[in-house]
Amino acid sequence: MVKPRIAIIPARGGSKRIPQKNITDFYGQPMIAWTIKAALESKLFDRILVSTDDSLIAEVSRRAGAEVPFFRTGCADDYATVSEATIFALRQAMAHWQEQYQVVVQLMANCPLRTSEDIKSLVSVFETEQRSAQISCFEYGWMNPWWAATVDEIGRPAQIFSEALTQRSQDLPKLYCPTGAVWISTAQALLTHRTFYSPNHTFEPMSQKSAIDIDDYDDLKMAQALVLASEYSL
Repeated sequence: MVKPRIAIIPARGGSKRIPQKNITDFYGQPMIAWTIKAALESKLFDRILVSTDDSLIAEVSRRAGAEVPFFRTGCADDYATVSEATIFALRQAMAHWQEQYQVVVQLMANCPLRTSEDIKSLVSVFETEQRSAQISCFEYGWMNPWWAATVDEIGRPAQIFSEALTQRSQDLPKLYCPTGAVWISTAQALLTHRTFYSPNHTFEPMSQKSAIDIDDYDDLKMAQALVLASEYSL
């Protein structure tokens, strides 16, 4: 049986910078619950699968409305890429449910400000443009990478883009940073190339607020500040 779309939320239990990051509290709910809620409210998916090696994450995810029918038995260490983890979960899902999927949407559990509208918008672009792989990104703002430099042991900078120093900031090309909020691929491309960064992959911008990845406590404070400073409705 072929299903149109599966959402896969990779959520291993061995986070180091924020212990049990995926289920840490974020405005009264476990962080992963916000991602599950956004996926459910989008009404786009035949399956919303949380792929984890952790029994507590599995329990929390089931209560939030996701499916966790099995544990991830591979690609759960510090060295596996997120693409590898999602592919492993996809293969488990196909074997468990005896289903094939046309489109795989990877939603990172540490992006709690990504909404159902963000998911719908990016999936719509992906399918309308008939893309094979698409990675969410955001435009750099005040942290302008054109001015980036390395600094030696006595503080002397070496500009990475020295040519940018002679240009006005408004004249420089826009630069974009990938975010784990919404990665999309056809199942065929993902299984063939074993990465979302397959040939001809594209970037699709979203707002900085929706795009934020929480990897450490500074990121967590920033996400909390964004909620407080905006009209985001929790």
